[in-house]
Amino acid sequence: MTTFAVINPATGETIKEYPTATAAEVQEAITSAQDAYQNWARKTTVAQRAALAQRAAELFHERKDELGAIINREMGKPLDQSIGEAEFSGDITAAFAKNAEQWLADEPLEVEDGLKTFFRYQGLGVILGIMPWNYPYYQVARFAVPNLILGNTIILKHAAQCPESALALEQLFRDAGFPEGAYVNVFATHEQLSDIIADDRVQGVSLTGSERAGAIVAEQAGRALKKCVLELGGSDVFLVLDTDDLDHAVEHAVGGRMENTGQACNGSKRIVVLDKYFDEFSEKFKAAIGGQSYSDGDFGPLSSAGATKTLVSQVEDAIKQGAEVAVGNNDPEGNVYTPTVLTNITPAMDVYSQELFGPVAQLYRVSSDEEAIELANSSPYGLGSVVICDDLERAEQIGNQLDVGMVFIGGAGLEGADVPFGGVKKSGYGRELGRVGMLEFANKKLFRFAAK
Repeated sequence: MTTFAVINPATGETIKEYPTATAAEVQEAITSAQDAYQNWARKTTVAQRAALAQRAAELFHERKDELGAIINREMGKPLDQSIGEAEFSGDITAAFAKNAEQWLADEPLEVEDGLKTFFRYQGLGVILGIMPWNYPYYQVARFAVPNLILGNTIILKHAAQCPESALALEQLFRDAGFPEGAYVNVFATHEQLSDIIADDRVQGVSLTGSERAGAIVAEQAGRALKKCVLELGGSDVFLVLDTDDLDHAVEHAVGGRMENTGQACNGSKRIVVLDKYFDEFSEKFKAAIGGQSYSDGDFGPLSSAGATKTLVSQVEDAIKQGAEVAVGNNDPEGNVYTPTVLTNITPAMDVYSQELFGPVAQLYRVSSDEEAIELANSSPYGLGSVVICDDLERAEQIGNQLDVGMVFIGGAGLEGADVPFGGVKKSGYGRELGRVGMLEFANKKLFRFAAK
């Protein structure tokens, strides 16, 4: 059974526990969300719902310090990054509010018979969101806000270690003016989630989480004939192929690897460097990673004792199989894990195809663009990538050949409040953010008018 609790990963202290939902509370959540869909969402306009989202955006900014403090103690994110996440969630919410009427406008279709024909984008009903701990506000904002504006209602099951941020989000949407049932938090168990997915009143499910969780949810959604969106793991490449500014490449490689203490699905986990740059880049990169300071707030503790144990085990196995530790010691103090660089990794090693969720970089040397592409595509994951290449035409051609959902050219961290996000292969399917994200759970309703 899932236990919802705030356990400070910096100290191991259990601050507060929250009871899981009863069967009656789960049914009440579904009923409330369905009632809100029928009696609020279907009877309001996009503009009216967008106005409520705009108020929610303002509340994210007004409450950023309070919200930041919550996730700092829930999952250990450095406070400035925690506050920044609340601000970015507000920016995302505002972007959806600003663009909603344009993105959801009727789309005329040119048809051969000349009859008036168009798509109208409307909500489907109740949508279940299953959200992760690593970005407790950002992930929810990019899922819930577009669906609320579209005309869906939300049942939200947050990560077990994020109950306070879950409740803070529910209160924020309520304070923004969304009615009871529009956004419902539920502390559901895995078994209860299965029941929610199967319920005929629920029309879809979005999950951000592990590959294993995604496979389970996809199977359950498929059995119930429900649409699902999955944003799963990643082992993104950072390709250094052509540059006159190696310091810029190093800075972005470190930032891409160390964001959120390395606990980001689209973090730059495999650093792949062309032969002619490798020696100089390697020395600068190792020095920069080794210079990261916990006491200065460059990174925080890993999110939990379980996360720390998993990472230590993965690195330990890599060392046993022949990988070398160029920086770091794989000997954390509590959940504080020293940033690490692994080298001499071969395809025969388990770590070659694993996702390392923490501040551990894999460093590879390649001799050509073709070898870099082959290495990049050897991963079972396909979320994002970074291509450092001053020749932008060459960079774009490299990007064309990468089996990923996103290609950032020239730098890491090019995400935006209105920029679509998502991957391929075992990184999942579907998109969030931007217009394409807003339409994932839309009823693309066709209208046709007969000739007079």
